[in-house]
Amino acid sequence: MTEATDHPPALVQGGRTAVLAGTCVRGALAAGLGLGSVTVLVMAMWISSPYPDSGPGGALHVAAGVWLLAHGAELVRPATLGGTPAPVGLVPLLLMVLPVWLVYRSARDAAEPGAGRPRPSAGGAVAAVTAGYLAVAAGALGYARGGPLPADPLGAALHVPPLVALAAAAGVWTAQGRPTGPLPAWVPQRVRVGLARSRTAVAFRAARLGLAVLTGGGAVLVAVSLVWHAGAARASLLSLSGVWSGRTVLVLLAVALLPNAAVWGAAYGLGPGFLLGTGLTATPLGVTGVAGLPPFPLLAAVPSDGRGTWLNWTAAVVPLAAGVAVGWFCGGRAWDGRARGDTGTPGDTVTRGPGLRDVALAALLAAVLTGAALAGLAAMAGGPLGTGRLGAFGPVWWRVGGAAVAWTAGLGLPVALVLRVWRRRGERGPAEEPPEPAPAKAPAPAKAPAPAKASAPAKASAPAPAQAPLPGTGSGTGSASAPVLDTAGARDAGRSRERPAPEDDPGDPAFEPYDFLPAAWEDPTAREARWTALKEASGSFMAAFPPAPASPPPATPEQPATPEPQDADEPQDADEPPAEEPTVSPDAPEAPGPDDQGPPAQT
Repeated sequence: MTEATDHPPALVQGGRTAVLAGTCVRGALAAGLGLGSVTVLVMAMWISSPYPDSGPGGALHVAAGVWLLAHGAELVRPATLGGTPAPVGLVPLLLMVLPVWLVYRSARDAAEPGAGRPRPSAGGAVAAVTAGYLAVAAGALGYARGGPLPADPLGAALHVPPLVALAAAAGVWTAQGRPTGPLPAWVPQRVRVGLARSRTAVAFRAARLGLAVLTGGGAVLVAVSLVWHAGAARASLLSLSGVWSGRTVLVLLAVALLPNAAVWGAAYGLGPGFLLGTGLTATPLGVTGVAGLPPFPLLAAVPSDGRGTWLNWTAAVVPLAAGVAVGWFCGGRAWDGRARGDTGTPGDTVTRGPGLRDVALAALLAAVLTGAALAGLAAMAGGPLGTGRLGAFGPVWWRVGGAAVAWTAGLGLPVALVLRVWRRRGERGPAEEPPEPAPAKAPAPAKAPAPAKASAPAKASAPAPAQAPLPGTGSGTGSASAPVLDTAGARDAGRSRERPAPEDDPGDPAFEPYDFLPAAWEDPTAREARWTALKEASGSFMAAFPPAPASPPPATPEQPATPEPQDADEPQDADEPPAEEPTVSPDAPEAPGPDDQGPPAQT
């Protein structure tokens, strides 16, 4: 039975409003922490700037706009040379981590059960955290409209609520132990069955591995290119600002854009490349279009104009590695933990790996998931930086997603199938059962004690065997043959303890069970006499066993006692030891071994 303390606290019904209000406050606090962090950073840059064009009010308006930009909202720069407002939609992905993490933590803490603290339902926690966060975001949107970088209301409405809701849902899901089911009722049955298959879980993990290889490889490409063009990057940094505060801001902006650069590098390695404006495209085959890049340290890592060389073509190593990683994971690595079963023999296992169809479907599904994830990252990593030629920056999401599917499926599928076929060569079918041992000869059934035929001296020294009386009657004197029979029984008992358990040893089909032993064999008095004889024969190797107290007779209705004649040979007290020690014949049995036990207690 499960303890009551093992269950989480029940949902509060009477104080539901108070619980939801507290959860809503948690969401508002998360938004306030994020907004405050960005404000501190912007105010520090404004204080260190040698040319403050306005008071702290302008810096606070900029901080509100930058905080909304971290959620994906597009900013508008109204003061331009042409007079036309210019959009700024390139979101630094590293800056987006801050609000997402704060919302995630708030929702997780609100949904986690605590000692003596009520918790809301899963849907209530997500809705309350999202509502509290959006209330602060709406205030920041209205405040930023009076500054130099206001946020577009439509873009904020399309980007901020979905991002906050997804982060809150992830936090609640984590608080509940990351369950994988049951799915909602509106999900089709075919989708339920498909997601429940093991190859679906393998495909998700393989896609995660492929995405990590692609983005990690893209980051390596960017780092190598920056080292290669270190002089140009330094020159662009020095030309943009002549004071240390301005250069510090540029360095921080470049660091915040490093995840974007990693996605751009992955797109470059896959082949579609990325846009550097409406008229310039950078691919491994070359840079095509009209050059017009703004000076920036990260943009200095872009390859020079013209056709690509073999150095540019080496970027194809990134998708090659991703495809091989997906195939390796789907072909063997993901199934190792679930493809082995115990055969019952120590150190012997039987491999029951997946079929080729499951491996192929897992590899194809992993390729689709990898392409979808990378397409989403490509859509978030790009955006406009102005109008005209600066209206498009970054990779085109649908091209990058299609190329990722083609690379991972084209390489991952054959690698997975080849690896699966190769591993099946070493697999064995179900382990053959070991041959049963030859049936041992069944021992002869034990017989009742019988008078032993001994020589004349033995007959003279040993009394005639007499049948043991019933329990509680008769004398305690045993015959000479009794110890011999008891020794054989003790040895048989010791051998039976060494035999395997019944569930491990099926036994001999031709074996006939023993018949019931006679009642005299289990007589406590005769058993005591036999053990006494064994003690005398073994010398000092056996300890003396005190006589066990006789069990009380069953309760019977009292009847008037009638005097009975007492036999002269019968002892006065049944508990007293026998008057004479039993005489042991020269053929006395050997001392019992260490496995033999003492006489069982009388019951």
